[in-house]
Amino acid sequence: MTGPAASGSRPLPREGKLEIPSLIPCLLLRGGQVYLPGPTGPVPARSAAPASFDPFDVVDRLTPEYSLLYVVDLDGIDRSDPQLDYIQELSRDIALWVDAGVRSSDQAIDILVAGAHRVVLSSAYLRGPNALARAWKLSTELVFEVEMTGDRLTSTAGDWGTQDPVELARAVRAAGPDHIVVSPRETDPDWTVVGAIAGAGPTWVDGSFDPSQLSRLKQAGALGGIFHLNELWARWAAAGGGGNPESAGPTGRDDEDKNRLTDDE
Repeated sequence: MTGPAASGSRPLPREGKLEIPSLIPCLLLRGGQVYLPGPTGPVPARSAAPASFDPFDVVDRLTPEYSLLYVVDLDGIDRSDPQLDYIQELSRDIALWVDAGVRSSDQAIDILVAGAHRVVLSSAYLRGPNALARAWKLSTELVFEVEMTGDRLTSTAGDWGTQDPVELARAVRAAGPDHIVVSPRETDPDWTVVGAIAGAGPTWVDGSFDPSQLSRLKQAGALGGIFHLNELWARWAAAGGGGNPESAGPTGRDDEDKNRLTDDE
């Protein structure tokens, strides 16, 4: 696979049904380069080569095992400048949920037009309930992220009328979007909160979630978890960039690990 190309190449794969796996890999992207979580924030991912893998190499390694990729567009989050060219090209080979720090409905539509399967709206960046309502009128291909520390919301860009993650998830679903991503920061997921949100609709866990917590996730009733690529990256780097993409899954995925939920495209 190559880097961003001019628009007008082969059409985007947006037909049929998408079966969402229990484990969804998360790609951090800044300036077209892959990043990984570090002790004080995202850091560039490097292989043992020591050249960095580009995002297209990563997708090539993931697609034998995964049908969906969760992209965190750090340029969008930090500078309101989403990497639309990369989103367009990556979406040709794998379905994307894209978190680009969307502040407004117009930004959400730009990301969907670029090729995202769904765009992530976050309590941390979206400008409140009015912006959510406008986005829902324009498209139903939305996921809402409830970003929290402990049992309360983190700082928010808009006034959501509550600091309770469960109440916010309930209000968001009443407004339209039913796909909720619970994103705990700095602490392990609060499985009681996850369970309360999952009991009302499709729910995934991001943030501090680790694939080793898959059994806890299922006990809470969540459909899946979103995990960072640190473990896979270490494996690929140890192989000198020549790791076996057929063994990409962090826990080894089989049919039992797939949810039966399908996403109409």
